[in-house]
Amino acid sequence: MHPEQLKDLVIAALEDMKAVDIKVFDVRGITSIADFMVIATGTADRHVKSVAGNVVTRAKQAGQRPLGVEGEREGEWILVDLGDVVAHVMLPRLRDFYQLEKLWDVGEGIQASPGKWRDESNTLARPG
Repeated sequence: MHPEQLKDLVIAALEDMKAVDIKVFDVRGITSIADFMVIATGTADRHVKSVAGNVVTRAKQAGQRPLGVEGEREGEWILVDLGDVVAHVMLPRLRDFYQLEKLWDVGEGIQASPGKWRDESNTLARPG
């Protein structure tokens, strides 16, 4: 699966479970660990677990086994490493504290919204 397709799959899985404030960062020119970083918020620890679990399930259904999943037991911040795409699902207080957006945002961030997402120029970034 191409990185763009995997990114779209992750976003769809997050949207399906009503993740909040989904942001996507194209980090290909910044790091070699992944092509895209996806950050989303869950409303409670159970929601974080459900959202991350859906990402894992949808990836497996598409033939993409996660390289690693961290933080499942606590459910406050779960990282799902799919190789080309790394998804972070976090509680609001942890997202506010760690501010991962500042680490990865070099003007390439894309704000996702339910059902479709747009880039910063407000042009449609994904058919839908």
